[in-house]
Amino acid sequence: MGSARGCTLLHFNEDNGRFVLLAALIVAYLVCGAAVFSAIERPTELQARAKWNQTLRHFADKFDIATGELSTFLREYEAAITAGIHTNSLRPRWDFTGAFYFVGTVVSTIGFGMTTPATMAGKVFLIFYGLLGCAGTILFFNLFLERTITLLAFIMKAYHQRQLRSKGLLPPMIRRQSAVTDMAILTGWKPSVYYIMLILGIAAIIISCCASAMYTPVEGWNYADSLYFCFVTFSTIGFGDLVSSQNAAYTNQGLYRFGNFVFILLGVCCIYSLFNVISIVIKQFLNWVLKKLECRCCPRCRRGKMRTGRRNAITPGQSRIRRNQVFADGEGPCDSDGEGRRLSGEMISIRDLTASNKVSLAILQKQLSETANGHPRTVCVNTRQNGFSGGVGALAIMNNRLAETSESR
Repeated sequence: MGSARGCTLLHFNEDNGRFVLLAALIVAYLVCGAAVFSAIERPTELQARAKWNQTLRHFADKFDIATGELSTFLREYEAAITAGIHTNSLRPRWDFTGAFYFVGTVVSTIGFGMTTPATMAGKVFLIFYGLLGCAGTILFFNLFLERTITLLAFIMKAYHQRQLRSKGLLPPMIRRQSAVTDMAILTGWKPSVYYIMLILGIAAIIISCCASAMYTPVEGWNYADSLYFCFVTFSTIGFGDLVSSQNAAYTNQGLYRFGNFVFILLGVCCIYSLFNVISIVIKQFLNWVLKKLECRCCPRCRRGKMRTGRRNAITPGQSRIRRNQVFADGEGPCDSDGEGRRLSGEMISIRDLTASNKVSLAILQKQLSETANGHPRTVCVNTRQNGFSGGVGALAIMNNRLAETSESR
């Protein structure tokens, strides 16, 4: 009884199992990341804190200033920095160009933190402005993702078709027909997720390297810091320790600010697309892990594995046997007329067929209807078999545009 109960707990819904597994992996990932960053950054923090305390003591002793008064002065200085007032020469925060830069970081969810509203009216307006602006920007990113994937799929499909022609896999008669016929031959073909991920990764690296080559001489950063800034900005993390286009004046200032805008826009869109492709690969990995964790001890699991050999396979008389068992327990009628024939597997009634395979019949009816209308959709069945649902937003775009890789690939 105990083993059966424990086995029952393993029968998760696939979506729920994927969610729980992903949550556990994220928690483990956060723990590992915290341990690594603590080991790397903690000694530097302690050294900086000790140096700062020593500097405060020397300054207070030299100028005979009370520690409390000095702390009050430093808090006021920190408030001035929060309001955008710095001792070095920086551009105004709230002129039109500074405000435009600020709203760009808001709607893109970068949020550097260099400029923040100080008035209550500004904070209230930011709540409503960000609500609509962030939603619209996410929609823009999804549309950009859809068009990027469509373009890459078109190019890769043309390349795949050219390879088939060069290998002679397409009949000679098809070579003389129109492009519409060629598209019909390759119906259902979709580019691999891994190829799209590779292309987007290379594009992100190229954009980051070109942007870093611009930031290094103009902002005075080293190249590694420029690459770090590009990733933090393009991924919309936005720490704010390094922020571009903040000085009061630059050489060729207009051209630089335009280039900064273009690089940030392209980088954010490219990294957003790359993150969504990587999420598909992670989802596939979770499906693989769930399949490896399937229970093999109980008869229920073994029956489920036997049925997966043929998707529409039906065990003759199986539903009738279950009904007869219920009737026998309740001393109800038991139709044993053709039970031996059904148990022998010779015949199966339409009632048994519909009772045990309603879902498959519905799918079959839909496929027949779509084929009759000239719109066959074979991708949906493969999508469900590979463990991918339609999804929402970016996941729906990826599932519709790309081939969901499975174990057979």
